[in-house]
Amino acid sequence: MANNPEKAILIGLILQDNTNFEIDEQLDELELLAETAGATTVSRIVQQRTKIEPATYIGKGKINSVISQAKELDCKLLVFNDEISPTQIKNVQNLAGEDLKILDRTGLILDIFRKHAKTREAKTQVELAHLNYMLPRLTRQWTHLERQMGGIGTTGGPGEKQIEIDRRLIRNQISKLKKDLEKIERQRDTQSENRKSAFNISLVGYTNAGKSTLMNALTNADVYVEDQLFATLDTTTRKMIFDSQKNTNILLSDTVGLIRKLPHDLVASFRSTLSEVSKADFILKVLDASSPTIKDHLETIDSVLISLNSDQIPSQIVLNKVDMIQEPGLINGLKKRFPKAILISARKHLKLDQLQGCISNEFHKKLKKYTFHLAYSQCGILDKIYSSFEVLSREDNEENISITVFGREAIINSILAKL
Repeated sequence: MANNPEKAILIGLILQDNTNFEIDEQLDELELLAETAGATTVSRIVQQRTKIEPATYIGKGKINSVISQAKELDCKLLVFNDEISPTQIKNVQNLAGEDLKILDRTGLILDIFRKHAKTREAKTQVELAHLNYMLPRLTRQWTHLERQMGGIGTTGGPGEKQIEIDRRLIRNQISKLKKDLEKIERQRDTQSENRKSAFNISLVGYTNAGKSTLMNALTNADVYVEDQLFATLDTTTRKMIFDSQKNTNILLSDTVGLIRKLPHDLVASFRSTLSEVSKADFILKVLDASSPTIKDHLETIDSVLISLNSDQIPSQIVLNKVDMIQEPGLINGLKKRFPKAILISARKHLKLDQLQGCISNEFHKKLKKYTFHLAYSQCGILDKIYSSFEVLSREDNEENISITVFGREAIINSILAKL
């Protein structure tokens, strides 16, 4: 949060297929996004219409009223709940004058991602999405950036450094970023190849559902945790340790958090990161049990999994943050709505043993019993066998060694390939 947060007015539209409750929930989320970006919300404006106003998104009389209110409240930022067209932004900007910045939900999310990107991959992905978003808004938005030189929606990057850049140079930059991402994706595929022998679990969840906290709890990792939206953008992978079991090569990966109306360009840019999910053996769908919009969050997760062709991978719903719920009736309600879910608190390490048991059971479903018949000249592979499997029996014969193991089929095949 900035020391002097910008004041923002949020603007939502209720159409025929929306309800007041749904828009209120979306504006609650938009307010959290604005807060994460460094703004404080001073007013929320909602208009009910049969259709979107092509010129100004909401009615022209309403937008003039909002602009007048913004000036009275010394507000510098108008944030629309949906992605609005370049023409709509231009028209509203002309009505608002130079003192007000106009931003839509997509621009706000992109701004947050740009601030939170730390690694080369994340920065490349976010910058690609940002340039694709900016391209049709180039002239108006970039002269606006020249005026503002900072604040929400104007974070760093080529917008500040190259105000005079034209569309051709933007497209060249987009082309370069795409090539950079392809190179990074090839490196990621190589890393994934090295993890094929492991049992891979992906944490997939709505942003701020507590995935990073759960990762730390299950792996003793030190993943950055912050109570805000999109605190981490990069995929983090750590090894899980079961004290009671040996040779359990289980890897847990935490991916970028999801949110409704996630910008299309952002999803496209982060596809290489999100594709880690499609390589998983097991998916944990992590939800905030204390959220009143938990059903919508699950629908968002499921729709992204479908888009990644990952909806057939075995999965488990994990309802986190049960320690935030004070009324037993609400807990019972969650159990009825999600009868197969596991309720936990990653922060307080509540019921983690039940989740670990679930993971262990799923891991063992992937194990296979196999007997190696090794010539004595192949004894050099024994260390690998003992370190990789649970050895059930061993018989040393005159001609060979017969050793029966229980383990991952992929590792069995990799050893057989070396014999």
